[in-house]
Amino acid sequence: MNWLTEPFHHEFMQRALLGCALIGFTNGYLSAFIVLRRLALMADALSHSLLPGLAVGILLFGFTPVSVFAGGLVAAMLVALGSELISRSSRIKEETALAVLYTLAFSAGIVLLSFAHVQVELEHYLFGNILGLSNSDLWITYFISLTILPALVALQRPLLVMLFEPSVARSQGVPVVALNYLLVTFLVLAMISSLQAVGVILALGLLVAPAATVYLFSDSCPALFWGGGVVGAVGSCMGLLISYWLNIPAGACIVLLLGLTFFAAYICSPRYGVFRHLYNRRHLHEESLSRWRGKAGRAAGAAASGPEGK
Repeated sequence: MNWLTEPFHHEFMQRALLGCALIGFTNGYLSAFIVLRRLALMADALSHSLLPGLAVGILLFGFTPVSVFAGGLVAAMLVALGSELISRSSRIKEETALAVLYTLAFSAGIVLLSFAHVQVELEHYLFGNILGLSNSDLWITYFISLTILPALVALQRPLLVMLFEPSVARSQGVPVVALNYLLVTFLVLAMISSLQAVGVILALGLLVAPAATVYLFSDSCPALFWGGGVVGAVGSCMGLLISYWLNIPAGACIVLLLGLTFFAAYICSPRYGVFRHLYNRRHLHEESLSRWRGKAGRAAGAAASGPEGK
């Protein structure tokens, strides 16, 4: 049974598990807003937009956690603001502008990294390298988590009003535009923290799957927020451990495990699962058939008793 406890004996695994717990919970909590606000496309676009910022930060300031953090934040925010500017100043919709900008940014990032003066493994940024998490990376993850989570908890009520009833929120004095920008900023920060875990390509899975899974079990907003955080943290840590035992890439294993959890909920959820849906359809069919038979029986009885009545 030593293979079960072996990962916990290594310092790099202890650091990686702590990072996975923080990253998974933060992304899982935030994923409730992504699902409710339907920001999956924007999340995907912004995750790809991080790459040119990372490249520019490395080219200008070297390969440091601060340069990676600052470069990714600036690049993603420029893409988000640029898509809104284009949609407001032309007939192009925001989704179309976002798609053009993020593919352009992602391509530029790949080209710029080829000019980096330091050895940069592009695969680590595309698919993650949680086992290489350093102490400085962990401190950045701490900072991001301690910034996002308390703010989302404190602003939960106005954010929910903004998500479901933006016109009502404006009439109550809620700064809808500022909260939208704040939510996008938190989204970018969460993706920067998850770069080491799952990379640019797979970040969307960590941001959407936890809340989407809980959404199939409950209609409660608190359950969606905290349940998404728990699913994200547990799924990330278990994915890391499974990747260690099976010697497979950690980022892909984390997202794969979260995806399989989602599909299990999609099939077996007692409220909104496929089996429940099929059972409800069958039950309704049997009820309608029973009612039809009852009406047919009463009609036949009335027809049979008609001549006797006359």
